[in-house]
Amino acid sequence: MAPRNKTLEEVERLLKDIGEKIDELIEKGKKMSGEAGDEIDRKIEELKGKKWDLEQDFEDMKRKFQDRLEQERQHMDPKFKKSGEHIKAAFFELNEAVKALFSK
Repeated sequence: MAPRNKTLEEVERLLKDIGEKIDELIEKGKKMSGEAGDEIDRKIEELKGKKWDLEQDFEDMKRKFQDRLEQERQHMDPKFKKSGEHIKAAFFELNEAVKALFSK
């Protein structure tokens, strides 16, 4: 499993906190009656909608980020392999040079 991005974890934690705050408001709203209770109910529904929108936006951005990361990995993989081959060749040449130096 790939290491998680701290920013993504922070956003997920923030969304969770928002959900908990909404739940707290729901509990407080149940205790209220009349016009104040109705106003709290409206605000709660509004906050739920905004939270849902934020979650959807977050998931979309997260998916785009993951897609871009995978695309970059695929693009860079052949370059890493070629670099690895060059490093192997360089170490081989270095080894040969050390052998030649000590064989004299």
